[in-house]
Amino acid sequence: MGRPALEVADIFRTHGPAWRRAQTGHLSLAQLKVMSAIEQCRTAALGGHVLHCDRCHAQEISYNSCRNRHCPKCQSRAAQRWLEERQADLLPVEYYHVVFTLPAPISDLAYRNKAAIYRLLFDVAAETLLTIAADPKHLGARIGATLVLHTWGSAMTHHPHVHGIVPGGGLSPDGTRWVACRRGFFLPVRVLSRLFRRRFIEELEKLHRAGQLRFFGDHAHLAEAAVFAGWLAPLCKSEWVVYAKRPFAGPQAVLAYLSRYTHRVAISNRRLVRMDEQGVTFRWKDYRAKGRTRQKTMTLSPDEFMRRFLLHVLPGGFHRIRHYGLLANADRRRQLARVRDLLNAPQPAPVIDETPVVALPTFMCRCCGGTLHVAEIIMRRPPIREPP
Repeated sequence: MGRPALEVADIFRTHGPAWRRAQTGHLSLAQLKVMSAIEQCRTAALGGHVLHCDRCHAQEISYNSCRNRHCPKCQSRAAQRWLEERQADLLPVEYYHVVFTLPAPISDLAYRNKAAIYRLLFDVAAETLLTIAADPKHLGARIGATLVLHTWGSAMTHHPHVHGIVPGGGLSPDGTRWVACRRGFFLPVRVLSRLFRRRFIEELEKLHRAGQLRFFGDHAHLAEAAVFAGWLAPLCKSEWVVYAKRPFAGPQAVLAYLSRYTHRVAISNRRLVRMDEQGVTFRWKDYRAKGRTRQKTMTLSPDEFMRRFLLHVLPGGFHRIRHYGLLANADRRRQLARVRDLLNAPQPAPVIDETPVVALPTFMCRCCGGTLHVAEIIMRRPPIREPP
């Protein structure tokens, strides 16, 4: 696949320096690091190597990637490695896709409290799934779930929600049998929505009482307990969006979905259309419209485009893919082996890497198809550091 005509890196390189100066004091260190990484990705600043073809003597320069998890160019390899590790976790059952979304007022609050509220979104969504599934009135089983955090809508607005990938069943309370859900139906979304709303508001109130929420600007008055309680009151009665999609068409469809969603960033380079004097134009999907009219284009000023992109920079060390229940990392192998025994399904074959170890990677020549060898290593530029 060739290089896209326009990349997010091009926008940052062209308009980023002036915008950073204008936003001095308003951008976090994490956001500045993301901008720098994307601007330098696959350029001489990060070093690389010169490749030489022994057959046609062509030479090619390949620069290193930044490997930042917010970079549109660096996620495909990471996603592929993650998927290879997840293949052994798939079970021969139906899989369901459940989405938990925060209402707009809490989404606004979450921007200044990302670590606390995103973590709460993960934990309460997982608790809701596990609690309703364990209820004998619904499934009466211990289930597992993989949750993936997305913080954006198609237009790069701030829209925190988690996508849940859930096997269609679970272990009975005594662990002696597999309890399958009704075919084509997992759990009632209305029941999930009510419990998710109640538990999230309860935990949000606990965070407020513990002083773990920060309030700025239009939200500064919410620091008072009575005002915060009044602000929450309408949210206790509004509808919180929880919905379940149709079950996946087999385990391979689950992997295909995960390959698109697990390592996605706010916008891919493929969605960019052009950058000119009018601004940055990109494709987006309007989910309120129907049919082909959903596909639209939007033009933003470069400053607004960069602002929206950086809205979705996650706190350092925050994991955006998490596993719960039967799929929790601590006991996943044993639990899955137990489930496969109950389903009379074969255990996955151990992965044996028989690839011979080589000193340097090999590449194929674009001109003649011959083998390219590394002829020279290009060292990365030393970072410029301020004096102590």
